[in-house]
Amino acid sequence: MHHTLPFVALKTRPGWRETQDEGDWDIFYACTGWIHENLPYAGVGGFRLLDHQKVNHFPNHIELTRKDLMAKNLKRTKRALEKEGRLEEAAEFEFFPTTFTLPSEGAMLLRAFQVTGGVWIMKPIGRAQGKGIFLVNRASQIESWLKERGKEKAENCCYENYVAQRYIDKPYTVAGRKFDLRLYCLVLSYNPLKVYLYREGFARFTAARYSNDDISNNFIHLTNHAIQKKDGDYDPTTTDLKWPVGQLKRYMTTMHGAAAVDRCFHGIQSLMVNSLRAVQNVMINDKHCFEMYGYDIMLDNDLKPWLIEVNASPSMTADTETDRALKLGLLDDLLTVTDAEGKYNGNPPRRVGGFDLIVDNGAVIPPDEPTSMPTMLGCANNRQQQLKKLNSKNP
Repeated sequence: MHHTLPFVALKTRPGWRETQDEGDWDIFYACTGWIHENLPYAGVGGFRLLDHQKVNHFPNHIELTRKDLMAKNLKRTKRALEKEGRLEEAAEFEFFPTTFTLPSEGAMLLRAFQVTGGVWIMKPIGRAQGKGIFLVNRASQIESWLKERGKEKAENCCYENYVAQRYIDKPYTVAGRKFDLRLYCLVLSYNPLKVYLYREGFARFTAARYSNDDISNNFIHLTNHAIQKKDGDYDPTTTDLKWPVGQLKRYMTTMHGAAAVDRCFHGIQSLMVNSLRAVQNVMINDKHCFEMYGYDIMLDNDLKPWLIEVNASPSMTADTETDRALKLGLLDDLLTVTDAEGKYNGNPPRRVGGFDLIVDNGAVIPPDEPTSMPTMLGCANNRQQQLKKLNSKNP
């Protein structure tokens, strides 16, 4: 615990100290297990927090961060907009792959496969770091898997539900290598919605060049760093298979021009905001809670962003000094924005370090500095300079 980056970030803040008193604290960077066991869910039971105390998860964050529930909420929101005739708004939700929950929607998956075929990616709903994921491209593979699950259920064996997503088989690549993006947004409130987006993040690459010839090779298809580190061709002394998002943005601008890349990055920000709006009415908006989500996003070869999943506890381990610096800066800025010290009277500025306010009182707002860009994602993060200026105004 004392070597984790969240602990380091908390411990190194001036005037902050660790306490062993379960009731005498201001901010608790808790695991999701503690949240589920101790926070009141739907107003029933649980640990009662004092007015000044804050924790880093909403009680039912799984509405967004569990793969099956995320898909359910996104589909529900899209259908509701279509039913109301708000077709332009509904079209804004075309950012997640077709998804089925298994085994309950197994028949629907098979019907979809019969119509379109293609490759589908199967994921357990509650695991992370690429564990349990595999790809299928034949109906017989799906039928065999469903049959096995039915057998386990009949025998009262423990088994996991899965989701099946249509695989993005034409991803955008760099030097022939597939990647996804890990980006961070911070929700201070769901009602009204208040969201900050961090300027930095990173692209996670595969060590192997992309190909659809072998769908069983996870080193080609899964970008999770925990998977890629096990590839025999991975050499950490040569590369950590990560690019800062700013570096990726500069590369893309060189290849495709600023206008196309601005549209792409604006699309990324928009899908993040719309995903939060999709769960806004089902999320328990506890005033004691905030949450920093780790978004996993993929680009296809048309530069269209796709939401893959959202993580409630994005990894805060670091393999390199660059990774460590990014995550410590991120955590430090997170603790400043949440304002446990009361420096901003619960209303932090539009920019705090690397965080930019993108939604306030439910409305999307433009960047708080002169720019023609629709989002500050991937822009220079001069957080130390910005914090120094901020502290001079709020000593």
